Amino acid sequence: MERNKAWKHFETITRHKFLVMQACFRVGLYRQGLLHDLSKYSPTEFLVGARYWQGDRSPNNAEREDIGYSSAWLHHKGRNKHHYEYWLDYSTRNVEGSFMVPAPMPTRYVVEMFLDRIAACKVYHGAAYTDRDPLVYYQSSKTPPPLHRRTKHQLEFLLHMLADYGEEKTFRYIREKILRDPRSRK
Repeated sequence: MERNKAWKHFETITRHKFLVMQACFRVGLYRQGLLHDLSKYSPTEFLVGARYWQGDRSPNNAEREDIGYSSAWLHHKGRNKHHYEYWLDYSTRNVEGSFMVPAPMPTRYVVEMFLDRIAACKVYHGAAYTDRDPLVYYQSSKTPPPLHRRTKHQLEFLLHMLADYGEEKTFRYIREKILRDPRSRK
């Protein structure tokens, strides 16, 4: 592994983690801010990330293109509740031909997922970042993500609010309205 790529990957994931931590602190999710993405520093994820680091996109996509899947992503999504993939489960009923169904995400993890998307766009877009970028990225998926309907509504509401009203108003709304609801702590 090239030493420079390892250092660049370390800088990238640390900048991302710092941005998510700052955003989590701004909305009152202190514990989640501190613990966000710690698994990226584990050998399973870090070594793969360093090997495939490019600086303008996730190294997991490069690994996926190279070997057909991402071992780092498989490790990551199973340890981080702010990823909707963590919340996919088997159904005892056949739902539209699929046995995998999305479970509803607790609100605090939907918020962290939203903040994670903002930070990723800020890291990869740099000075060109706008508050529309997370929504545009979300809408650019070829297939919609398998989200529970409540989770989908919450995430899309926040993405649209960010795009239309900006970070300050959206974060205040999250802090004062969404996370004040006792159900958000479940």
